[in-house]
Amino acid sequence: MNRQEFIRHSSFLFMASQFHIPSISETNWAGNLTYSAKKIVRPTSIEELRKEVLAAKQPKALGSKHSFNTIANTTDTLISTSKLDKLLSIDRQKMWVWVEAGIKYGTLGLLLDQEGFALHNLASLPHISVAGACATATHGSGDKNGNLSSAVRGLEILKADGTLERWEQGNPDFNGVVVNLGALGIVTKMALAIQPTFEVSQFVFENLSMNQLKDHFDEVYQEGYSVSMFTHWENKNINQLWIKKRSNAKNIHPVNRYFGATAATAHLHPIKINSPINCTDQMGVVGPWYERLPHFKMGFTPSNGAELQSEYFVPRKYAYQAIMAIEAIHSIFLPYLFVSEIRSIAADELWLSPAYQQDMIAIHFTWKPDSKNVMNVLPLIEAALDPFEVKPHWGKLFTMSPQKLQSRYPKFKDFQALAKRLDPKGQWRNDFLNRYL
Repeated sequence: MNRQEFIRHSSFLFMASQFHIPSISETNWAGNLTYSAKKIVRPTSIEELRKEVLAAKQPKALGSKHSFNTIANTTDTLISTSKLDKLLSIDRQKMWVWVEAGIKYGTLGLLLDQEGFALHNLASLPHISVAGACATATHGSGDKNGNLSSAVRGLEILKADGTLERWEQGNPDFNGVVVNLGALGIVTKMALAIQPTFEVSQFVFENLSMNQLKDHFDEVYQEGYSVSMFTHWENKNINQLWIKKRSNAKNIHPVNRYFGATAATAHLHPIKINSPINCTDQMGVVGPWYERLPHFKMGFTPSNGAELQSEYFVPRKYAYQAIMAIEAIHSIFLPYLFVSEIRSIAADELWLSPAYQQDMIAIHFTWKPDSKNVMNVLPLIEAALDPFEVKPHWGKLFTMSPQKLQSRYPKFKDFQALAKRLDPKGQWRNDFLNRYL
């Protein structure tokens, strides 16, 4: 399916895109969206960045282009932070690292490890930019691990008038500016919490019955520092269980069976028919945190993925019920699915984080590039999850109404007021933000 057909059928999220003839050929990572901007610029300094912001009428920040919807689109100027990608300083007293907004997690991980430090967690792909990931509350997994934005301790934003404003943890609005959806300005740099470096071993088990989750869900997710389940939703089966353990864990030694699932005998890709060559090492091989917490290697540069993605968050207390609600309707979406991943995220205090003040479970869908059918089944999935206070990932495909989405965030009105104060003329708005804010 070509990109124009995708945009035409995805009216909920791409409603304005089809009315603009793009004047650049820049696409997002997946290739499902061609940006509508007149131009894209890549400043290399704050001075260049300020000049571009002041010259544009409706600028938008662009990170590593891993959003699947139009949250970062504009018909004016896209301002990429890809060349603002340096590690600036390490504060060993506060245990913070200051970085430029465009640095990628894989790059940062290597640099931090060389200095003896680590971040608390990483997402599946280490190729995403720090500011973009935090702006949309992107996450990894782990019962005690908040999403990536929960590590933010300070940030600086360039506003539409060209001035810089800085926040650190403790500022009254700090919890509002971190997960900001690009609605407040361009993040220029961020401070992230760090800790001493650590090593991780990764173990994979196959064929865990979903029936085991009814009574053992907590035990499964407490088994490792980071735990993910992959399923194709057939036969009530979890196809793969990935358990990542810190090397100093008491129960680091592998077992052959786990709640009926059997230990893998070779490295696996989450989609088993695919080669695992680009996946991070498994089979209990010890490695540094930044080479084990992601599912894929930094040295592997993902091509424009022939896939679409959606993800939905439900409170941890509804985990088993929500999973079974999806299982009950799997036949309607199975033909369009590559694989699903189920992860856990710890609660935080960030206003627009899906994990605001409650532990969450994320149910992720990696779709085949069949936009018409995918967009048709998303409302059915959202309806099945609606009784469980579902929220969608800000940067992926969804069809939830603005009214319902806003109602799921207790601090939404506070964020609207904050956005109005920091961007009174609405210069950072686009069709996505106008719809959902």
